[in-house]
Amino acid sequence: MTQPPLERTVSGGLPARAPVGGSAIVLDVVIPVHNEEGDLESCVRRLHTYLSDCFPYPFRITIADNASTDRTPEVAAVLDDAIEEVTAVRLEQKGRGRALHTVWSLSEAPVLAYMDVDLSTDLNALLPLVAPLLSGHSDLAIGSRLAGGSRVVRGPKREFVSRAYNLILRTGLSARFSDAQCGFKAIRKDVAEQLLPLVEDTGWFFDTEMLVLAERAGLRIHEVPVDWVDDPDSSVHIVRTATDDLRGVWRIGRALATGRLPLDRLTRPFGDDPRDRAVPGVPRGLARQLLGFCAVGVVSTLAYLGLYSLLRTAVGPQLANAVALLVTAVANTAANRRLTFGVRGRERAVRHQAQGLVVFGIGLALTSGSLAALDLAGGEVSHGTELSVLVAANLAATALRFLLLRTWVFSSNRFHEQGSSR
Repeated sequence: MTQPPLERTVSGGLPARAPVGGSAIVLDVVIPVHNEEGDLESCVRRLHTYLSDCFPYPFRITIADNASTDRTPEVAAVLDDAIEEVTAVRLEQKGRGRALHTVWSLSEAPVLAYMDVDLSTDLNALLPLVAPLLSGHSDLAIGSRLAGGSRVVRGPKREFVSRAYNLILRTGLSARFSDAQCGFKAIRKDVAEQLLPLVEDTGWFFDTEMLVLAERAGLRIHEVPVDWVDDPDSSVHIVRTATDDLRGVWRIGRALATGRLPLDRLTRPFGDDPRDRAVPGVPRGLARQLLGFCAVGVVSTLAYLGLYSLLRTAVGPQLANAVALLVTAVANTAANRRLTFGVRGRERAVRHQAQGLVVFGIGLALTSGSLAALDLAGGEVSHGTELSVLVAANLAATALRFLLLRTWVFSSNRFHEQGSSR
């Protein structure tokens, strides 16, 4: 097969795309390397043999050398000359993420993959990795050492670091994928063109950032259990990498919380999604919105009752009710805006809060009226009875609040219009 070559050296301004010609490759497997003169040749030859024997479509292996200072560039150049399906790319700046971003952006292949130079992941997982992307079923695919069915051999230190890191992603960023840092991933070219411009990291956090953004945008991530054997001679600096990853988690978490990421540019742009279809009699996004609203409502009600109990003895039941309801109503509107109806950013936030205060007024009328009716009934009323009446009144106000938030306050945002369930 004659393959269209990529640029031999990449520095300064990048060409828009590699020259096109010859057989159209289907899969481009990138091997990012930095000072890997000892392992590079054996890795590339082993991978080339596997792809030649087992992969049924035209392929290319791209060596992405990012600022190596040993003989890695010379080894890569020899492999480029010796093997028709191998291309070497040289970047003058260090960074695995930068290398992947550069080569994936230049490649014309419809499916882009990468794997670590040590080939710790068994190559038999490569076809299951890329098959869902070739078929169009999935947008990204990752090898997972933590998924059921994986077989992993590694030391306790790396095992602990890997599981702790993925636990941080699950709790801090609500990630649902099981293994962010396994060096065995693939992505469709059309997805990469939309996703890569949003990924800022140029180092080891590149994988995690890409996956978090893809997941938040509603893209489909396919996971493949892998057989993985730890490389005891790996050059990865665990402490420095972990520190950089934690900084990345903080940066992404803050950006997601403040709505600074333009994820609307990515929301299910690839193919038909059944969640976007209008089904007669089924309101779009209703189940997702109900779950979010109930979760916010439970927290808000507990906060309201606690605040009311604290204020009641100092200012009386009516004023305590008004203050507690006002404080929790503002927080409730903000939480429902972000979590239930998927509105991000500051646009129209003041208007939404103003409309939320109107809804608050209705709730205040219901709860204050209930307290007044209780007072008119005469006799001494216990604090527990007051709380019971307020809970009942809040339940009625809650049903009305959800209806007003859905049909009036947030009726015009993209979440409601598209039925997004991300």
